[in-house]
Amino acid sequence: MEETGLIVRPGLVVPEGELSWRFSRSGGPGGQSVNTTDSRVELSFDLAGTTALSGLLKSRALERLQPRLVDGVLTIAASEFKSQWRNREAARARLGALLREAISPPPPPRRPTKPSKGSVRRRLDSKTRRGQTKRLRSRPED
Repeated sequence: MEETGLIVRPGLVVPEGELSWRFSRSGGPGGQSVNTTDSRVELSFDLAGTTALSGLLKSRALERLQPRLVDGVLTIAASEFKSQWRNREAARARLGALLREAISPPPPPRRPTKPSKGSVRRRLDSKTRRGQTKRLRSRPED
């Protein structure tokens, strides 16, 4: 891989030196070859100790990814493909997507609104019609 690092978004690249790889044998597709090749990939990224993210982005990511972190390290495992190279690509893509989502700004706060008078009237009219329909289904009163 001739890449200089993991591109999270334009202007934000995690250096290749901050990513650590581990390979092991995996189950899944591949027949007998899975018993002999190390095609399972684990990609680890030290989120707490990274220099690629600014203070705000790092704190936002640490807060959002807290359940997935072990001692500040985020680990992604990929073993869905027979080839180690494709599993490496899958792990890189997953880590990039996870980081993109974690550092994205929070959505703007919702401004509460009142229902319009017309929508309130329509809702109450439909409730009245529904009640009349149900009343017609019951036994007639003498």
